Amino acid sequence: MKRLPVPDPGVPDGRSPTRYLIWTARAQWRAVLAGALLDVGWTACQALMLAAIGKAVDEGVAERDASALAAWSAVVLALGGGVAATGVLRHRTLVLGWLSAAYRTVQIVTRQAVRLGGTLPRRTAAGEVVSVGVTDVEHIGDALEILGRAVGATTAIGLVTGLMWAASPRLGLVVLIGVPVILAAAGPLLRPLREREQRHRELVGELNSRAADLVAGLRVLRGIGGEALFADRYREESQRVRRAGVAAATAASRLRGAEVLLPGLLVALVTWAGARAAASGAISVGDLVACYGYAVFLITPLKTVGEAAGTLTRGHVAAGRVVRLLRLEPEPPDTGTVVPDGPAELVDAASGLVVRPGRVTAIAASDPRDAQAIADRLGRHADGEVAYGGVPLRDVAGVRERIVVALNEDRLFSGTLRDALTPGFRPVDDAALHAALRTACAEDVAAATGLDARVAEAGREFSGGQLQRLRLARALAADPEVLVLVEPTSAVDAHTEARIADRLGAARAGRTTVVCTTSPLMLDRADHVAFVVNGAVVAEGRHRDLLLSEPRYAAAVTRGEDSP
Repeated sequence: MKRLPVPDPGVPDGRSPTRYLIWTARAQWRAVLAGALLDVGWTACQALMLAAIGKAVDEGVAERDASALAAWSAVVLALGGGVAATGVLRHRTLVLGWLSAAYRTVQIVTRQAVRLGGTLPRRTAAGEVVSVGVTDVEHIGDALEILGRAVGATTAIGLVTGLMWAASPRLGLVVLIGVPVILAAAGPLLRPLREREQRHRELVGELNSRAADLVAGLRVLRGIGGEALFADRYREESQRVRRAGVAAATAASRLRGAEVLLPGLLVALVTWAGARAAASGAISVGDLVACYGYAVFLITPLKTVGEAAGTLTRGHVAAGRVVRLLRLEPEPPDTGTVVPDGPAELVDAASGLVVRPGRVTAIAASDPRDAQAIADRLGRHADGEVAYGGVPLRDVAGVRERIVVALNEDRLFSGTLRDALTPGFRPVDDAALHAALRTACAEDVAAATGLDARVAEAGREFSGGQLQRLRLARALAADPEVLVLVEPTSAVDAHTEARIADRLGAARAGRTTVVCTTSPLMLDRADHVAFVVNGAVVAEGRHRDLLLSEPRYAAAVTRGEDSP
């Protein structure tokens, strides 16, 4: 029995989805080749059986030759045995190829997840990884499995075309012209299928992420009576996924319909042409019987060719998601040796952002991913041309302690609340901790539980807003030279957000603070705002000035509402 998974899946080619699929096929070329050859034998035996039946009719039945009939019957029996033997081996080999491709992808994705470590939740949602590991590996296995069947189907079409040409060049010409016409007619149906499959896969990943969040905080939601609210939101997102699934299924059903309709039309044409040729005496009765058999037999290989187009399209979409995951790189190591003196200017060359020391600088991006990318570069969680005090960030010593990036995906570790809020690289006394809690408007949370209360893993007993305020308090308690906050108030109400915005500047006086947000409350309290479009700073100034001078900024931060 074949052992799966393989000990070493190898190094994948992640340059493109197509290259990944080709690499997967090459990595298990023996199984792919064996499956293709066995499928060729399986379909060839079926096609030759039809030719043998035609010969038996002509030479045995029509000529009343018992020995010829027995001989051709023996040939049909032998070919039937070949169909049975190759069919069993073909199925086993194709399933082996499917499993090998799926398991190989699972191994590669798992290895990449381990390699990324803490970088993974920063760069992609948990639901995305779940979707890759559950759904996309299946589509990649399907793509490898269909290759062998497509080779066999193509060979069968060519063999039947040759047999029909030998009986009647006109019939052979009908098939020779009809097959490319069928493929060309089905081609326009592939692009909508690919686009809708991609959209459906993205929404499934988002829904999986929401489900993971709900499960993690289910006890808290029940405690505060928010279970029904979040269930309604999950239901709405489920409906979005359903609609996207229906759209993808509609495109797939059109392709499947074409797989049946177009070959059916060709079969009808071949049958009509064969009957006319037999009526005119151009072909024998045995050839007519064989041609009827060929016409019916062609339905399966032609359908397989059409199925291959759809399956490979879905496999290409799935491989694209795997490739995106493989392209993620771990955070660059903190190996610098240069120590800049005092507060320093932070410059990101890619976006043109200049962060002056000692100020609260806000980054408002039309696309939140651009702000996240800048934050990653500023904290050296992603490599880039960033300078701190004129020194390349990669050469700065202790950059992760000097520049702290706080995300909403950060977790609270289990233990006491005091330990959960204390950064590992710097001791914090109670006075500093209480000051951080006040700035983050999290005093009520600490007062309700006590600093010595035990915190469950990931702080599951807290609501989303409480967790966000506690994460902000922990970041403030670290008191780094540069603090980068990514959407630090997205889960709190407007009154709490206003208090945080008012207190943040005073709490960080003399230190550099960068806030990635589109909240008008936070932007209005910032000393300086940089507006980012397509990854580059296109406008800078105070919030109220930008509202008047930059329409795109006003649209991004007010969402069509009246500006303050």
